[in-house]
Amino acid sequence: MSSIKKNFFFSSILTTANYIFPLLTYPYVSRVLGVTNIGACNFVDSIIHYFIMFSMMGIGVIGIREVAVCKDDKKNLSKVFSELFVLNTITTLLALLILIIAVLSVEQLRIHWRLMAIGALKLITNYMLVEWFYKGLEQFKFITVRTIFVKFAYVAGVFIFVRKVDDYVVYYMLTVLMIAVNAIVNIIYSRHYVSFIFCNLDVSRYLRSFFILGVYSFLSSLYTTFNVAFLGFVSGETEVGYYTTATKFFSILIALFSAFTGVMLPRMSSLLSDGKVEEFKERLTKSIDVLFFFFIPIGVLSIVYAPIIIRIMAGVGYEGAILPMRIIIPLVLIIGYEQIIIIQGLMPLKQDKSILYNSIVGAIVGILLNIALVPSLKSVGSSIVWIVSEFVVLVCAQYYINKSLNFIFPWKKVLKFLSVNLPLFVILLCIYLNIENWMMSIGFALVVFGFHALLLFRLMPNEVGTLCFKRISERIRR
Repeated sequence: MSSIKKNFFFSSILTTANYIFPLLTYPYVSRVLGVTNIGACNFVDSIIHYFIMFSMMGIGVIGIREVAVCKDDKKNLSKVFSELFVLNTITTLLALLILIIAVLSVEQLRIHWRLMAIGALKLITNYMLVEWFYKGLEQFKFITVRTIFVKFAYVAGVFIFVRKVDDYVVYYMLTVLMIAVNAIVNIIYSRHYVSFIFCNLDVSRYLRSFFILGVYSFLSSLYTTFNVAFLGFVSGETEVGYYTTATKFFSILIALFSAFTGVMLPRMSSLLSDGKVEEFKERLTKSIDVLFFFFIPIGVLSIVYAPIIIRIMAGVGYEGAILPMRIIIPLVLIIGYEQIIIIQGLMPLKQDKSILYNSIVGAIVGILLNIALVPSLKSVGSSIVWIVSEFVVLVCAQYYINKSLNFIFPWKKVLKFLSVNLPLFVILLCIYLNIENWMMSIGFALVVFGFHALLLFRLMPNEVGTLCFKRISERIRR
């Protein structure tokens, strides 16, 4: 069995690459296409995302859980894979039919018919990715190598073919083709592990979890991706451009931590099946240490230097993204903690109903706040909606994890990490306000950030920090 460290290494590269590679092209694309065309692509993609959610429902989590259980039994593994794939095919065809009807019926979708047609291709190929299958097998190395190779081709394609403002359709097509190529490779390579079975399939045994977790994903989106769609309908593509630009850097930060939680899901499920509850709780605690130790100081740096980060990523004309970015950055901690107690905690415990109730509360808050704030505050309102909704979900999830495992929110740990990072915030703010040259300013800030990180590694009585400092010291001595 692959070690958690090895899986985390490859999963970190994979998940971060999913955001790093688009970020490599984003400064170029944002300048060539402009904020409105970028907003149009993101608006359409947010609509397509809903149809993908409908087609996938809870298949991602169910697939990882079921494959992890039977991965050493090829016959049973083939049966599970075939059943889940057939179920996913049915829901994808249904989603495609509804998408066609929606484009023909809704004027704001019909005017983007070329982008919507490309989005339909994304819907069709997305379910063929079967990433849940490879994650359940813990084949993170294969997923990572394949993805990075395809993404290099994507980056080259963007710089070659996206040359003028009207090439936004080409840009979106390249993004979708990247998914299509990954899907084809995945389906072909899956034959090394399973054979597709046509007889004696029973998809009904998955339906309950499939729909419960699917509704959870859909409801969760009402305070995440729904913000983009609603903002597009209410305020137009330009505000969508500001909002989605504001989320770019945040997406990279949360992607790195999501890699960790994704790797832990099959392993946490195994611990519970073996009755190792105390070790299960211990790993939850260590995950929280990782989150606070690394991402609080990174969040501080990001909030202070948001204007420079936006300028580097998108250029002139995106100043409307600065305040939304500063509002969104604390979500790294909120969503990171949510992922720990939901993905590593409640999902392995199979607390599907609790997860569903969380999403219902979050969805209600998200919808009400969207209606109340977005028409007047636009992209800033969408940012406020997201952070408030996620905080409400965190509170609900904490209630259920405490009820199931007596796992209490670590207030003292949070206050400790915030207090030791307060001096960093003050120093960085002074540097930002007093050094006008942005390159010199960010240079000084990074030096201060580095010294601060070394002090934390050395001084804090924290297993994560101690281990990191030990390994850094060993590498320096070599």
